[in-house]
Amino acid sequence: MCGIVGYIGTRTASDILLEGLRKLEYRGYDSAGIATVLEGEIHCVRAKGKLHNLQEKLEGQNNPARLGIGHTRWATHGKPEEYNAHPHMDTARRLAVVQNGIIENYRELREDLKQKGHEFRSETDTEVIPHLIAEILKHLPAASANTSPLLEAVRQAVNQLQGAFAIAVISADHPDELIVARQQAPLSIGFGQGEFYCASDTPALVPYTQAVLTLENGELARLTPLGVEVYSFEGQRLKKYPRTLSWNPVMVEKQGFKHFMLKEIYEQPGVVRACLEAYFDAEWSAADHMHSPVRLNLPDSFYAHLEHIQIVACGTSWHASLVGKYLLEQIAELPTQVQYASEFRYSPAPLVPNTLTIGVTQSGETADTLAALEMEKQRRAMHGGDYQARLLGITNRPESSLGHLVPHIIDTHAGIEIGVAATKTFIGQLMAFYALAIDLAFHRQTLSPVETEEMLAGLRQLPAQIESVLESQERYIEQLAHDFAETQDFIFLGRGINFPIALEGALKLKEISYIHAEGYPAGEMKHGPIALLDAKVPVVTIAMPGGVFEKVLSNAQEARARDARLIGVTPMDEQEAAETFDTVIPVPHVAEILSPIITVIPLQLLSYHIAARRGLDVDQPRNLAKSVTVE
Repeated sequence: MCGIVGYIGTRTASDILLEGLRKLEYRGYDSAGIATVLEGEIHCVRAKGKLHNLQEKLEGQNNPARLGIGHTRWATHGKPEEYNAHPHMDTARRLAVVQNGIIENYRELREDLKQKGHEFRSETDTEVIPHLIAEILKHLPAASANTSPLLEAVRQAVNQLQGAFAIAVISADHPDELIVARQQAPLSIGFGQGEFYCASDTPALVPYTQAVLTLENGELARLTPLGVEVYSFEGQRLKKYPRTLSWNPVMVEKQGFKHFMLKEIYEQPGVVRACLEAYFDAEWSAADHMHSPVRLNLPDSFYAHLEHIQIVACGTSWHASLVGKYLLEQIAELPTQVQYASEFRYSPAPLVPNTLTIGVTQSGETADTLAALEMEKQRRAMHGGDYQARLLGITNRPESSLGHLVPHIIDTHAGIEIGVAATKTFIGQLMAFYALAIDLAFHRQTLSPVETEEMLAGLRQLPAQIESVLESQERYIEQLAHDFAETQDFIFLGRGINFPIALEGALKLKEISYIHAEGYPAGEMKHGPIALLDAKVPVVTIAMPGGVFEKVLSNAQEARARDARLIGVTPMDEQEAAETFDTVIPVPHVAEILSPIITVIPLQLLSYHIAARRGLDVDQPRNLAKSVTVE
C-alpha cells in the first residue's frame, strides 16, 4: 500500500524521486522520505505526514546525486512517526532500503540480528532488511569481476523474508547500482535513455518513459547506467522485455479540476463509451441472434456446463460485485455468491462443481483478492474434473498480478485513477458485469433477442445520460452540500439492484467526508435501523421506476414519519416521488436494470461536495490508500 520509487541515471535524483512520490502519494501519506548516494555517503531525509513536509525539508539543499530511492508510507508496523519513516538504513548507514508490503517473520530476524550486534532505530518490519543485507555482505566470499556482491546479498536476503514485499536497495559502497525485488507486491521498472526508474505503480513512470517492465513474483533486478539485468530469486538470469504503455502524462494531471476525484467523476461517460466500444457489437440487432452481441474472447470451454458463480472482492469492488450478482442471476439465471475476499480466505464456500470464480480488483494487486483466488485455484486442482478451477478477473490493470494469476481478464478501460475513493473504476466494473451477464445470457438463451436488443439500446444511451446529470445537477448538488457540512450521520436506502448503490453512496461519504453513513435495503429499515432516525439524520433514497418503486417510496414515508429529511434520487417527473421527498436530485428515466450506472453519479457528487465543503483532502483521505497490497 506504500509507494516506492527509485532512479539511477544522469539527472538530479531527488527531483525525480519527489515527483514520483507526488504521483504515488495516493498509496500512503503517513510519512515520506528519500535516500541518495553522493560522494561515498548515503544522504537520507525523512518527514512525518504528507509529502509537502518532506519537500520543505529538502528546500535549499544542493544534492546533485544521480542515484536514489524514495518512499511514501501507509503505516502497518509502527506509528506514523519520522523515526518509522522509510528509507531505513543498516547500523553503519551504508545501505538504505524502501519497502511496500509486510515482512511476516521480521521479529525472528530482528532478534537474530540484534544478537549479532545490529542496532535498530524504528518499530517497523522493514528495518530488518538493510541489516540483513549488511550481515550477508560481511560474509560473502570475494566476488568475481562479473558478479555484483550487492545483488547477491539482496538475493540471499529476500530468500529469508516471508510475506509480501517489493523493495529497492542502494548502497554507498556500490554507487552505480540500484537493486529491486518483488514478491507478492507490485513493482515496475521504467527504461529511459541512459537512465532507469522503478516504482510501485506506473503513474510515477509515465512522465519519463513509456517503456515499462513489470517484475513478477520471485524476481529481482539490477539497474545500472548501462542497463537492467533481471534474475530469479534462485539466481538464474532471465530474458525479459519491456512493454509500451498507452498512457501519457496528461492522464495523471488534474486538467483544471480542483481535485482528481471530480475529474474522474467527469471521466465516467468516457469510461462507459470505452467499454461499449471494446465489448459490445455496435451493429447487433435481434436479427443477429446467431452470435453473441458481446466480445469477451472467451473460449467455448468457459461456458460449457457452467452452473454456479462465486465472486470475491473488497470495498467498492464488492459493491460492484453485488450489482454483478443481480445481473448474473436475473439476466443469465446463474446462482451467484459474493464474498469479501478477506473472509473467503478463511471460510471458503463448499466446493460446487462447474463453478466460475471471479476476482474483482481495480488495481489487480489487492492482497486478499489475489490470495483468495490462489487458494481457490489450489483447492480445486486437488479435486479435478468438474471441480477444476474456472477463473476470471475484472480489473483496470490487466498487466497486474491478477492478469498473471487468472487465464481470463475483463479490462474495465477506466484509465489511471488517482483519487483514493474509486469512482470511474466502479463504473468500469459495472460495465464489465453487464458485458459478462449479457454474454452468458446469450449462451444460456435466457434473454430473448428482442430483450437483448432493448438492453443494448439502453446501454448505448448511458454516456449521454451521465453527461446530462453532470451538467444539470452538479451545481445544484454543490449548493445542497452546504446543508450537511455539520451533519454527523447519514442513511442511504435502496432496493433490488440499487441496494448496492446505497452501500456505495454510504462508503463514498465515509471515505472522504468522515461522516458516519450506513446503507440499508429500504425494506429493512423498520427492522431496527429506524431507531436511528430523527431530524438530524438525513436519509438518501434511490427510487427508480420499476418492480420495487412503490415499495421504496413506502419505505421512505416510514423515515419521513420520524422527522428525517428525505433526499430522493429519482426521475423529476415522478409526481408521487416528488411529493414524498423533501429534496429531489433528478436523474433521467432509464430501465431499472441499467439504473445503477445513473444513480451512483449524484451520490458521488454529493459525497465529493460535502467533503470539499468541510475543507477535507478529498483525493487523499486519512488512513486510506488506493491499492491495498497487504492483508
